[in-house]
Amino acid sequence: MKIVQTDLGGVVIIEPDVFGDHRGYFMETYSLKKYVDHHIFSEFVQDNISYSCQGILRGLHYQLKNPQAKLVQVLKGEVFDVAVDIRVGSPQFGKWTGAYLSEKNKRQLYIPEGFAHGFCVTGDSALFHYKCSDYYTPIDEHGILWSDPDLNIDWPIDSPVLSDKDIQYKMLKNSLLENLPLYNKV
Repeated sequence: MKIVQTDLGGVVIIEPDVFGDHRGYFMETYSLKKYVDHHIFSEFVQDNISYSCQGILRGLHYQLKNPQAKLVQVLKGEVFDVAVDIRVGSPQFGKWTGAYLSEKNKRQLYIPEGFAHGFCVTGDSALFHYKCSDYYTPIDEHGILWSDPDLNIDWPIDSPVLSDKDIQYKMLKNSLLENLPLYNKV
């Protein structure tokens, strides 16, 4: 597998080895040893799949008391996937990176704890797989407004379809500091 560094330290694109022939293809989507060899130390405890239609935008989500690192991949379709550093005190605070993930490129994106995460569907639909390092805890879910002008995320769709909760999130600068993760220099 190949690791591609993004502009945001800690967030990496993973290009799995794909073995194909006239019958189709095979690829390993996760091996603890290989990920640890590439300095990805998250222990994943929950897998999720979401299905979304074209134009859907989900995010920007995070958990505070039960932070989740995520390893995400599109099984069918295409998305533009985004990670935002929201760790108070981080030299990258408020910076974002994005990557296209699709069934064709088979890429994964690793998002460490302390980052908000979201994606929009750029194809007809998307079947999206998440590996999470902590369990989903609804009362601990937080978010940042997807269209925060200070973040200036270059979403590739103009009028996304959003959930009621995603419409109501605040801009990062209006979030209470106690509702944001802290940067931990390691």
